[in-house]
Amino acid sequence: MTEELTEEAKLLPKKETPELDKGEEALELPEGLEKALAEEKEKAAKYLDNLQRTEADFRNYKKRVEQEKEELTNWAVSGLILNILPVVDDLERAFASFPVTSGHPSWLDGMKLIQRKLLAVLEAQGLSEINALGEAFDPSLHEAVAYQEGEEGKVIAVARRGYKLKDKVLRATQVVVGKGHGETNTQSEGSAEADKGEQG
Repeated sequence: MTEELTEEAKLLPKKETPELDKGEEALELPEGLEKALAEEKEKAAKYLDNLQRTEADFRNYKKRVEQEKEELTNWAVSGLILNILPVVDDLERAFASFPVTSGHPSWLDGMKLIQRKLLAVLEAQGLSEINALGEAFDPSLHEAVAYQEGEEGKVIAVARRGYKLKDKVLRATQVVVGKGHGETNTQSEGSAEADKGEQG
């Protein structure tokens, strides 16, 4: 009888405590995996953040290098243009001093054409004239060489043209600035004195 029982016991599924212990370990393992997975995700997020920052730094560096290169080119061009501008001024003065007659020589037309071509080449490099005549005096664009009677604070004459290279002032315009009219100034001073007398 005991032999039959032992044979039946063999047929029944075995339930041993070590297997239960293994089952408990199997339940604990996913927690360990979850913790490890969370740590790895955190590391991956840090790596991604570092990569994105490095990429942004590289883009900024690239922009800065391009900007410095452009500034260096503009600086080199500006030096050359500054040396050419006195020649442009001399041509303008020569044409202005040429006597007005009924006819003018053909070489004069040729010289004016050369002047226009020269200015076109300079304009292609980003040179533009600073408008001054009739404008309000602006110390960042204009250099006052004299003050004369005229509309106060306005440019009434241009002594030498000024130019910008792209957005930067290359050479300020030399101008004559109006200081107002003598009569207007005396009237305003007289009225100011009358006002003081009334207040006193």
